[in-house]
Amino acid sequence: MVSLAGKRIVLGVSGGIAAYKAAALTSKLTQAGAQVNVILTHNALQFVQPLTFQALSHQPVHTDTFTEPDAHVISHIELADKADLVLVAPATANIIGKMANGIADDMLTTTLLATKSPVMVAPAMNVNMYDHPAVQANMEKLAEYGYRFVEPGVGLLACGWIGKGRLAEPEEIVEAVRAFFAQQEKGNVRPLDLHGKRVLVTAGPTREKIDPVRYITNHASGKMGYAIAEAARDRGAEVVLVSGPTALKKPDGVRFVAVESVQEMFDAVMEHLPKSDIVVKSAAVSDYRPKTVHAHKMKKGDGPLVLELDKAPDILKTIGERKTTQFVVGFAAETQDLIKHAKSKVERKNLDMIVANNVLAEGAGMGSDTNVVTLLTRAGEQVDLEKLSKREVADKLFDAVLLKLSERPLSELS
Repeated sequence: MVSLAGKRIVLGVSGGIAAYKAAALTSKLTQAGAQVNVILTHNALQFVQPLTFQALSHQPVHTDTFTEPDAHVISHIELADKADLVLVAPATANIIGKMANGIADDMLTTTLLATKSPVMVAPAMNVNMYDHPAVQANMEKLAEYGYRFVEPGVGLLACGWIGKGRLAEPEEIVEAVRAFFAQQEKGNVRPLDLHGKRVLVTAGPTREKIDPVRYITNHASGKMGYAIAEAARDRGAEVVLVSGPTALKKPDGVRFVAVESVQEMFDAVMEHLPKSDIVVKSAAVSDYRPKTVHAHKMKKGDGPLVLELDKAPDILKTIGERKTTQFVVGFAAETQDLIKHAKSKVERKNLDMIVANNVLAEGAGMGSDTNVVTLLTRAGEQVDLEKLSKREVADKLFDAVLLKLSERPLSELS
């Protein structure tokens, strides 16, 4: 876990009901070792008080561009210059509009316009406001500027509506901040080139019940799929992760759908498929399932046991049949004739791209932290990647997907 010790974070709080969560966020960032300099907009002052944030951050709180406690500096310029990150949480539709259009009429917006530091935005508003074309266009513009987003949650909003627009929980925002600094330290902060895209990812194994205590499954850990979901999130996409049972921590900032059986995964994928732009099916799904699921534990007999299996729904094939404009990526985990089987799968399942790996190769097995893969496209292009971390593979995959979406050859993959 990357440390926030010594990081200087300017936290801008705008005027929405979610401003109360910014107090907990200030506390958690401060406890993590960051120096948090809070700027409250005039509208935020209708919901929260400066003293709260001063007590939690142990720093002066700024509310007015023209209040200059230190005559030796201009406050908004000093904050802008020295920040390691400017974080706006909550970010209302109003403040997002100002940010996108260069309006600087208060302490927060002047600081944002003056800073060359990275900016992270955590929107919070009514679902209809969030979906409004003007707000979406403003967020697109901010993404083009290089601003990063912490996606809002879905649920009951203060206004009574149910939908997307809830401020991400303080813990999720802190994790997003940690993830950003971790990428920055590794020198692999990616552009927000997936902003505006909806990415559907499947991960992990499925379990097919035999009886209440036994099931059929496989060795998939979910690490590759989770890395793909996190990479898409960090590049600005709105991510739905449909995951079978794993021991992994649920990634922050994605919509997480937990499933167990192949039927449950099939239903979840088909529900989200129509609204997806990119589908990456990395889950290792059962090909067969028990024909009969026993209501009680089967007792051990003296002789051998014959278990009759039925073919399970083919999720990837169905995606290929139902897709319209979606770019679909499949996975082929093989132990022999890797390229032959992968090419066949691309054709049989109507895929745009496939990620093929020999699970017997060193550093490429299920459960490992690395992978060795070959990317193949429907057009017959092929790129072999060296052994990389699964997160690096995920980013290379999205580099390749974006190349194909722009109709450029995979030979340009760096």
